[in-house]
Amino acid sequence: MEEFTLRAIGHVSSALRDRDGAPRQADEGAPEAWLDLDPELADGYADLAAGDEIVVVTWLHEAARDVLVVHPRSDPTRPPTGVFSTRSPARPNPLGLHTVRVLAVDGHRVHVEALEAVDGTPVVDLKPTLAARRQDR
Repeated sequence: MEEFTLRAIGHVSSALRDRDGAPRQADEGAPEAWLDLDPELADGYADLAAGDEIVVVTWLHEAARDVLVVHPRSDPTRPPTGVFSTRSPARPNPLGLHTVRVLAVDGHRVHVEALEAVDGTPVVDLKPTLAARRQDR
């Protein structure tokens, strides 16, 4: 298979210090967090503003990359399921997708609502949600 190189554009600064203490989804009690972004890429995020809804794409750097089958939500009573049919972080390319609302922008830092990524998680992209894009047309 072909391989690609991703460049981190920043990282997550969060009160979540380890995976065991992190909620599985943002709506399960995830705290607010900061995205510390690369100053060299400032032109790319200059238009972000409080109230924007964005998708933060992360590299789940602590996830196993050799897992293809899991019990959904780590529940052994659920049948084994292929990772591409789950939201498990364990997968060949552990990308995380997090829909969040921007609370504030402070220079190269973006404050976001409930984000379930642990402190230090690399951020690889930011995108507006489709609802936000439709409003811009």
